[in-house]
Parts: sequence; structure tokens; C-alpha cells
Amino acid sequence: MRRIMLMAAMAALPGLTLSAVADDGMGVMPGHMAVTKTVSSSVSTQAFEAAAMTMHKGMAINYSGDTDVDFVRGMIAHHQGAIDMAKVELQYGKDPEVRKLAEAIVKAQTDEIKWMDGWLSKHMVK
Repeated sequence: MRRIMLMAAMAALPGLTLSAVADDGMGVMPGHMAVTKTVSSSVSTQAFEAAAMTMHKGMAINYSGDTDVDFVRGMIAHHQGAIDMAKVELQYGKDPEVRKLAEAIVKAQTDEIKWMDGWLSKHMVK
């Protein structure tokens, strides 16, 4: 009962969205509540949300039981998500220091994805 009252109170707060969701590979377990705060629906916010959804879907792999392979497969999607988010910053951001960080992320994570792809091609059982 207290949980229901707490959820109702949280849902009444301005700018908060409260929803019950099933586990969709994004770390939300069935029956748990996802609380998100939406500051705006700007173009950059929409781009960040799209990048995050794509990344989470990509990270929802079928695990093989091989720790190394599973780690690398999940990290490829994770790194691609970082690249996609950095590209949003480069398109819409204005702070020179943050833009420089975004540029470094694109380069580093792209190089790491290439390395991981090569590693997987040698280590995955087909």
C-alpha cells in the first residue's frame, strides 16, 4: 500500500513520468517502475533517447556462456552508443571542451570497435 501511495505521489510531480514496464533488455525488471524526468523534448533530447534505445537493444544479446565473447559483443553496442551520443553533442553542443571530448570519444570508441570486431572474428564459434 505504501508503495502505491509513493508511486502516486511521484507521478503527480511535474516533469516526472512514471510507468510500469516489462524487462525490455534495458535493465528494468518486470513489475518494477521506471521513473524518467523529461526536461524538454528538444531535438537533441530526442536524438539522445534514440541513441540510448538503440544501444540498449544492441546490448540485449543472447549470452553464449563464454565470458570474453559475451563481454566483447555487449561492449560493441555500448561503444556504438557512446559514439552516437557524442555525435549528438557534436551536432548540437556548443561548449568547446565538451565538443573536444566528444571528438575524442568518436575516435577512441571507433578504433576499439574495429579491434573488437577483429577479435570476435577470430574467437567466435560459427
